[in-house]
This record gives sequence, structure tokens and C-alpha cells, in this order.
Amino acid sequence: MANNVDVAKYMIDELLSNGLLYQNDVVEDIFSKFGESFTYVNENGNLAISKDVLKEFKKLKQEYNVEWDRTEKYWTV
Repeated sequence: MANNVDVAKYMIDELLSNGLLYQNDVVEDIFSKFGESFTYVNENGNLAISKDVLKEFKKLKQEYNVEWDRTEKYWTV
């Protein structure tokens, strides 16, 4: 069974493979591949990545010099 670290590692792997990781795309992938326990519906009614997954992702992204584009809502390396 997957945990928050597994999902965060999946996000890093996808980011490294593609160079970009759009939040809207990856949240759908997480929901379908790992289940709803790693996502939630935010106050705007949108599917979002769980805060616990993002906490683990934040730890991992420091190793890869990942940057967040707030306007376009994607991560890049």
C-alpha cells in the first residue's frame, strides 16, 4: 500500500521524466493511481494534492532544485 512518501516520489519521477509537472494533471494521476486518500477537494471545489503529500514532496524537491511557477501552477527542474 502506498504512503505519502511514495506519492511524493512518484511526483518527482514524473517531474524528472517530463521537465514539467502541472498541478492539475498530477492531482488527477494521484487520485487514479493511488486513491482518494492522497487528495482532497479544496475550498474552491477543486481536487487538490493532500497537504501531507506536499510536505513530503517539499522535502524531496530540495534535492533537485525544483521551482514552482505560481501563475501557471506547475513545477519545473
